[in-house]
Amino acid sequence: FFHHKKSTMMAIFHSRAAAFLLLLWSSAPSTTSFLLAPPLSTAPNFKASTALSAGSTDVSDLLYQEQEKIIIQRGELEETFVTDAKPLEASKIKIRGAGKAGGFGKASSNGTKASSKLEGKSYAKILKKEGVLRLDNVLSPTTADALRTYLYNLRTQSEQDVADGKVQPIERYAHVLLKHNRCDLTIPLGTEEIVTKALNESLRKSPVGGIMESIFGDGAILHEFSCLMSDVGSQRQVIHPDTPHVDGKGPVLYTCFIALQDVTMDMGPTTWLPRTHTREAHAAFKDPFTKDEIVSNTPAKLGLLPKGSCGI
Repeated sequence: FFHHKKSTMMAIFHSRAAAFLLLLWSSAPSTTSFLLAPPLSTAPNFKASTALSAGSTDVSDLLYQEQEKIIIQRGELEETFVTDAKPLEASKIKIRGAGKAGGFGKASSNGTKASSKLEGKSYAKILKKEGVLRLDNVLSPTTADALRTYLYNLRTQSEQDVADGKVQPIERYAHVLLKHNRCDLTIPLGTEEIVTKALNESLRKSPVGGIMESIFGDGAILHEFSCLMSDVGSQRQVIHPDTPHVDGKGPVLYTCFIALQDVTMDMGPTTWLPRTHTREAHAAFKDPFTKDEIVSNTPAKLGLLPKGSCGI
């Protein structure tokens, strides 16, 4: 399932800032654990002088800059491939006895427990087929506004805490490519009422929780809870899958992007390539002779999401 995050289709640079709540689920911790290599100067059994450590840092920076240049160039090329993308529309289902399907305050909160379970199962069926699903009203407008304000304040405080040496960068920011004017801010749990409220709305009052339960069962694990922020001038990312396709394993990770403001074209909406979450699509994407073809020929969908809506 291929996509590029926060990357404009009409221009290389973002002209407006955007923030997305990010939730990742997995079936078990072992399927999605990250291995983080320690910096060279702190690796086990490695002793380096201060001069060598500084030199290693300089080399790492240079390598990263070269890597960024390649990614940016590839993103510019891919922009010429994806020429007929359409907005991702909200999926609609009908569940007998559940009323209007939707999100916050709709079927999941007004229907019975049985109808909510059927709702989650029906949406999960679409998600498994298409590889991407849009749901509206996952967060109420007031909750989305309050959460967005809190997260921008948290980002400012986190930047200061890192600068003062109170916390390590990895404690506040997840790894993201093309770091300039972009960050993936991790969100603390259990400290702010607005965070708890947002989780309650998205997981219990909207169909999102029911979808994950339908796919993974009661043992579904919330693997990551963070906020992706793209500021003015951030570069276009390349089309990429977040996870590999493993035969016989089924889906190992689902990602839910919740828009904390209306997403417009000048913000650089996420682009998805539906039905590429297959063995054949992944094999073609890995092949340098067919990679461009699959990007060019797959009808793309744009995440022009209203505030409080999500793409899974």
